[in-house]
Amino acid sequence: MTTDLNSRHGLNPAHSELVEACKVIEPCKALDMGCSNGRNALYLSQLGFDVTAVDNNPGAINMLQQIVSKEGVANVEAKVYDINNAELGADYGLIACTVTLMFLDPARVGTVIADMQERTLPGGYNLIVCAMNTPEYPCPVPFPFTLESGQLRKAYEGWELAKYNEELGTMHNGAQLQFATMLARKPG
Repeated sequence: MTTDLNSRHGLNPAHSELVEACKVIEPCKALDMGCSNGRNALYLSQLGFDVTAVDNNPGAINMLQQIVSKEGVANVEAKVYDINNAELGADYGLIACTVTLMFLDPARVGTVIADMQERTLPGGYNLIVCAMNTPEYPCPVPFPFTLESGQLRKAYEGWELAKYNEELGTMHNGAQLQFATMLARKPG
């Protein structure tokens, strides 16, 4: 069902790490940070999550709003928001931030992560997938921000790490780079 809605509107399937995370996370109030045209938000909505989807690109948000309206999706609110502001203003059971941090202002990433953590309900989850730049695997893409080895794990000290790895991956354009992938649960 979920892939039908995405494919019907020419969207990629939801991020594989989000699909995996949803096997352990009950539907709740969720935030899709850097939602682009909504592939993850639509997937979450069809599983019963109440989704807020934010992106800095008005064109992408407009496209998602059109899909939501056309399909009668009642549990997705899409809005333009600059993640660099780090002012989420609401609390969530799940905050998903997949391949988004690397496009932010490097000076703001620490504040953005702190805001995500503060706005996560006790027992709630943060899902982050972000490119890395390490001596072993220099990042071939000139992203504004990349993580160093262990940096994301350190930022989530005190949280239960349901999943954490720093492995090579392939971007949708075929570029090979190292990613930090983390699903962390806030202490209840």
